[in-house]
Amino acid sequence: MSGLLKFITCGSVDDGKSTLIGHLLYDAKLLYADQKKALELESKIGSRGGAIDYSLLLDGLMAEREQGITIDVAYRYFSTNARSFIVADTPGHEEYTRNMAVGASFAELAIILLDATKGVLVQTRRHARICALMGIRYFIFAVNKMDLAAYSESRFCEITAQIEALRDELKLAHISIIPVSATEGDNVTEKHDKMPWYKGPTVLSYLEQADVEETKEPGFYLPVQRVCRPNHTFRGFQGQIESGTLSVGDTLTVWPSGEEAKVKSILIGMEDCGSAGRGQPVTVQMDREVDVSRGCVFAKDADIHASQHITASLLWMDDDELRIGKEYMVKLGTREIVGLLTEIQYKVDVNTGAFRPASKVTKNEIALCTLYLQEPVVTDAFSRHRTLGELILIDRITHMTAACGVVTDMGNVGSAHTFVYGNLKGRGDVFEEYFYGMESLNITKQKAGQHVYSPGDAIPLSGKTYRYPSDFDIIILRDAVAVAVRGGKVERIVALDAYRYDGRPVVNGRGFAVQISSQDEYDAFIKDYKQTQGKPDAELFDKWMKFETYRDIKFHDDFE
Repeated sequence: MSGLLKFITCGSVDDGKSTLIGHLLYDAKLLYADQKKALELESKIGSRGGAIDYSLLLDGLMAEREQGITIDVAYRYFSTNARSFIVADTPGHEEYTRNMAVGASFAELAIILLDATKGVLVQTRRHARICALMGIRYFIFAVNKMDLAAYSESRFCEITAQIEALRDELKLAHISIIPVSATEGDNVTEKHDKMPWYKGPTVLSYLEQADVEETKEPGFYLPVQRVCRPNHTFRGFQGQIESGTLSVGDTLTVWPSGEEAKVKSILIGMEDCGSAGRGQPVTVQMDREVDVSRGCVFAKDADIHASQHITASLLWMDDDELRIGKEYMVKLGTREIVGLLTEIQYKVDVNTGAFRPASKVTKNEIALCTLYLQEPVVTDAFSRHRTLGELILIDRITHMTAACGVVTDMGNVGSAHTFVYGNLKGRGDVFEEYFYGMESLNITKQKAGQHVYSPGDAIPLSGKTYRYPSDFDIIILRDAVAVAVRGGKVERIVALDAYRYDGRPVVNGRGFAVQISSQDEYDAFIKDYKQTQGKPDAELFDKWMKFETYRDIKFHDDFE
C-alpha cells in the first residue's frame, strides 16, 4: 500500500513509545550518519549500561531526558521503499493528555503501547477513547516488554482478551495486536525466534501495508475560508473541498442563508479548471451576487443545515473546571462564535465506560455537553461530515484552548427528540431528574434513557424528582410543538400554532409549570416568548414559570 501514512504512538507512562519508534528508525536504517553517531554517544551516559537508548531520538527536550518521560509531541518524517510516514510520539503522563490529543487530531492510525507486565491500564483506556473521539479508526495495540514477561504466549493471550473487551466497549473498527520488545527489537522491524508462537506481521510491515481508507462523506461541501477581491471585477470564495466533486455549472446552496447560485468558474491557484475534487484548495466564482463570508459553507447533496443548539463530546483540557453557564469562543469549521455551555449531560468514567451525572468536569475528563451558540452555525455530526463536526472551545479571558471535541447531535436531529408524530418532533426534557450534589454544592440534572413517545404511548408520570397529573399539556417552545397527555398516555401531538388552552395544567418542555388560567394569558405568554427570539431569558421564566409545582430537588452523595 503506497501513499503517506500519518500515525501516533500513545499509551501509559514508560510503556516504551519513544523507544519503539527510535528502534524502528534505527533498525530500518532511516537515520543520517551524524544522528546515529550522536545517539550512540549520548546513550553511553544513559541508564542501560551504555546500550543504545532509542528514546533519545524523539525525546529532545532537556526536561524529557532528565525525567525519562515524553512531554511534548515529537514529529518524525521518514520513508521506506513501500511508503512515507509522519509519526507523532505523544506523552503518556496524565498531566500531558492534552498534548497527546493534539497528536491524535492529525493521525489516521494509532499505535497504543501496553506493558506486558501490567496489561490494560486507565491511561490506556483514556488514550484509546481519545483516539476514537478524534476519528481514528485503525489501531495497533503493541504489547511491549515481552522480554520482561519471558516472551510468554499465555500472558499475551490474557492481554489480548483485555484489549478485545476494550475494542468492544469503544466499538473500534480495525485493530491489530502485536507482541513486541521495543528495547530488544523483537517484532519491531523483524521477527526474532523468541516468540515462534506469533504468526502475524511486525509493526513496520503492518504500517507499510495498512489501508487506512477514510469513510466516504455524503455529498459535496466546502467551508469558506476567505473572500477574494483582487479588483472590482472579481469576487471569489476560497476554501478546501472536504467532500465530493465540483464542476462549473453546478448549483450550490449557501449555508446558513439557504441561497442558491451556479458555479461560474473554478480556479486552482491561478489556473482556471472545469472541475475539482476532495482535498483541493480552490477559488470559486458564482454566477450572481450572494451573501457569503468566512464561516459560510457551499454544499450540494450533502444534507447539512444550520443549528444553534449542539451536543458535543468534549475532552476537557483546562486547569480550571468546566461549569454550566460559562461562555466560550467556539471554533467550528471555519467559523468562530460565542457559545454558552448550558448542560453537562454526563461524563464518562474512563475506567469502566459508565456514564456519570456531573455538574462540573475537570482536566482530562471526557463529557457530553450541550452548547447554545450566539447564532445558527453550519454544522453536522462528526460521524457524517468530519470538518463540520470537529470543534475547540477557547477561554474568552485567557485565550487558552479549554477543550476539544466533536459534535454528536444538533437541535434539528430527530434522534434527540422525545415526542414524535410525523414531521412534528419535540425535545421534551420533562423526565429529567434534579439532584443537589453534596460534594459539588450544585444542582445537576440526570437524563433518563432516550425514549421516543408517539400518540397512544404511556409516559412515566412520576420519578424521583417529578410527579405530573394524569391529564396535562406540554408546551415545547423551542420546537413549536404541543403534546396533550390524557390518562397518562400521549393523546395527540400538534404544532404550537394549532394548540388551544382548555383549562388543563400546562408545563414547558422541562416540566416547569406555566402559570396560565385562560386563553388570553396563554396568548400573552407566547407573545412574551417570541420577543426573546428563542434565547434563554430569566425574566420570562420568573414571570410565567414555577419550578416546584410538579418538580422537586433531591440530595445526592455521588456527584463530583
